[in-house]
Amino acid sequence: MSNKIAIIGAGSAVFSLNLIRDLCLTRNLEGSTISLMDINQTRLDAVHLLCQRYAREMGMELTVTKTTNRQEALQDADFVVNTALAGSHDKLRAGWAVAKELGYRFGGSYAIMHDEAFWVNFYQMRLFESVIQDVLSICPNAWYLQLANPVMMGITYLTRRYPKAKIVGICHGYGHVYELAHLILGLDREQVKDITFEVPGVNHFIWLTRMYYKGQDIFPLLDEWIATKSEEHFRTVRSSSGVGPKAV
Repeated sequence: MSNKIAIIGAGSAVFSLNLIRDLCLTRNLEGSTISLMDINQTRLDAVHLLCQRYAREMGMELTVTKTTNRQEALQDADFVVNTALAGSHDKLRAGWAVAKELGYRFGGSYAIMHDEAFWVNFYQMRLFESVIQDVLSICPNAWYLQLANPVMMGITYLTRRYPKAKIVGICHGYGHVYELAHLILGLDREQVKDITFEVPGVNHFIWLTRMYYKGQDIFPLLDEWIATKSEEHFRTVRSSSGVGPKAV
């Protein structure tokens, strides 16, 4: 099936490469066009080369293009993936410096587990709205997939303000369950494939309600780890970690 997928804010090498990997593993997307868009030309060029090489080595026929023009990326798009951070991490660092000077350390208002703080929300919401307006104008039938935070707040606002838009919010928070399994049981990458779990919820508001290893309930081991080893572990990770104090 041939589709055009526009990725807004594609300048993150790690994130975009992981996304390309997922696309390469989805064989029914063979022949699709991936339009990488970012305002940082240097980062965009690097990501473009990486993604082209990855698709080629995976043997997946994908046309990977690049542009710094968002409207160009959206032309004829079937899916629009928004991963952008307005102002880049420089704006976050500048805000953190002010917050630290005033004695403020922990976030949580931006996305429930995260350190990213509320001052970024204004810029993010403004960016989300400008992107969805372009989508409705240029490719109104496209699905808008938002991965950029704050997902919960952003999707709630956009779906209410633009009811005709086809909008989906996506979060990968459940993946940290595998990190938790590694901490508790010492499982390696292959062994965690035998983990099964139940995680109901939306975006970062999710709860781990069941967890099994080869059919055995490991919640008792989780409780023991929290009681005896978690404090030592928490001193080694950021509060925003998926296996940090807020999440656990």
